[in-house]
Amino acid sequence: MIQAQQIILNHDDDQQSLNSHTMASEITWFQKVLEQRIHHYFELDQAFNIGTITPPDIASDNSAYSQFISKNNFAIAERITILMALMPHIKPELLDTFFIKNANLDRNYTEFGGWKGKSHSGFLPTVETLVFVLSGNNIYSRFQVLQLFDDESDLIKNKVLKVDNEHKDEPFLSGALRITTEYLNLFTTGIVHKPDFSMSFPAKRIYSQLDWEELILCPTVHDEVEQITSWIDVKDTIMHTWGLAKNIKPGYRALLYGPPGTGKSLTATLIGKKANMDVYRVDLSAIVSKYIGETEKNLANIFDQAENKNWILFFDEADALFGKRSNTSSSNDRHSNQEIAYLLQRTEDFPGIIILATNLKANMDEAFVRRFQSIIYFPMPDVEQREQLWKNILGSECKLAKDINIKDLAEKYEMSGGAIINVIRYAAIYALRTGREAINQQDLTQGVVRELRKEGKIIS
Repeated sequence: MIQAQQIILNHDDDQQSLNSHTMASEITWFQKVLEQRIHHYFELDQAFNIGTITPPDIASDNSAYSQFISKNNFAIAERITILMALMPHIKPELLDTFFIKNANLDRNYTEFGGWKGKSHSGFLPTVETLVFVLSGNNIYSRFQVLQLFDDESDLIKNKVLKVDNEHKDEPFLSGALRITTEYLNLFTTGIVHKPDFSMSFPAKRIYSQLDWEELILCPTVHDEVEQITSWIDVKDTIMHTWGLAKNIKPGYRALLYGPPGTGKSLTATLIGKKANMDVYRVDLSAIVSKYIGETEKNLANIFDQAENKNWILFFDEADALFGKRSNTSSSNDRHSNQEIAYLLQRTEDFPGIIILATNLKANMDEAFVRRFQSIIYFPMPDVEQREQLWKNILGSECKLAKDINIKDLAEKYEMSGGAIINVIRYAAIYALRTGREAINQQDLTQGVVRELRKEGKIIS
């Protein structure tokens, strides 16, 4: 299993300096391998063995690259594969040797592979390029190298490298050999890449300045939520030490439902914070498409990038995507049902944590509900919880008039935490707008009236 997330760097050192020093040695070694392969290939020396060119000793190296190679016990073939994919980014001119032309045919050598970018003028390697460097024209060795690109190989399964084949009917080896952004950043800056929202990754990393202890939930809900955090803590024991991996899938799926503003999104965020995991909220508006196959493609992109990462995928207002299937009376119904079936399969196979939130559990497809390990109802807070919410949100620094009576507000008005936040925001703005330095009881009461009317609850 790839262990990029467990790499611990010495933050007293300059990470980029460490990586650049290590990479300079690796480049020198890679260049020797490349020169020797070209020389021996044209001299038809079948005895050449890459293993005779000793790679740099990185056992005691503290760079992110060296730690990654050592922790995953990668051999020479994997190291050269990673370096080949890195070269266009860190030493592109080193690959210019592959521009040599076959004088007899006045064209490039087929066995060198390669592809041409739109703006990059240098040589861009394909899998064929790597196979040539590692195997020359040795057919048996060529077959062995192909195992590096098996779906179950560490480099492919854990998204260190990817192979892009623009045309499905062309040979696999003609696919572009690329290193993923995460590992390009790791091997250059020493920092694990955390993607932000984009067209290729329609999800946003979310976080909260609150801490786990500030999460106000009733005891039964809190206990249910603790079940999720406990799974994160003990899953390795359950799956491997206790040997239950044969029957239990590695992922965990939880559904949080209840009235708006009751803490579902905050809970998902704080679960990630407590477990030291990044939480990514999927933008459903950027996922769902009216064009056939596009929604599935967008979903695949999210799940593929999140797989084997230390992330939690969070789907807010999930009933918009995980809704009930309908009778197939039209092509649109069949298209919608196809999307739901695909989503069902991907969520069930996803090895990480998926949390869904919805106000309306009844709108969720039953096939999804059956596959959740936790289904947690978030009720409106009771009087005691509301009082604690008022106190926590107002905090110790907010300027309050002497007439403030939080207990009275908590007892009189049934409100969610989200609604209380809106009330306090209104009261703070109104107090300052009218030239006062403190919020008074009337400000809060006016805010409550506005909020309840907004929710359709008319009060006198």
